[in-house]
Amino acid sequence: MSRVRKGYAYQINLIPEPEGGYTVLVPSLPGCVSYGTSIEEATLHAREAIELHLENLAAHGEPIPPGNESAPVFTTLVHVMPSHV
Repeated sequence: MSRVRKGYAYQINLIPEPEGGYTVLVPSLPGCVSYGTSIEEATLHAREAIELHLENLAAHGEPIPPGNESAPVFTTLVHVMPSHV
């Protein structure tokens, strides 16, 4: 009987850097950080970083955090100028 591998989905945060490119943070996996010069590259590097992070957790007998199985979350900045500050 073959063993089915469970897949995980993790939210990533792409943070534009002043010098260019994107730093990638994975909120569900503290310490899992990556970088890419474009959104596509940053996403690819994030996938690789997550895979390595999960392998490292498994190798040390640590639990694998559950993924985010819900719909993707889209975030943006909203700039405000409060009148009373």
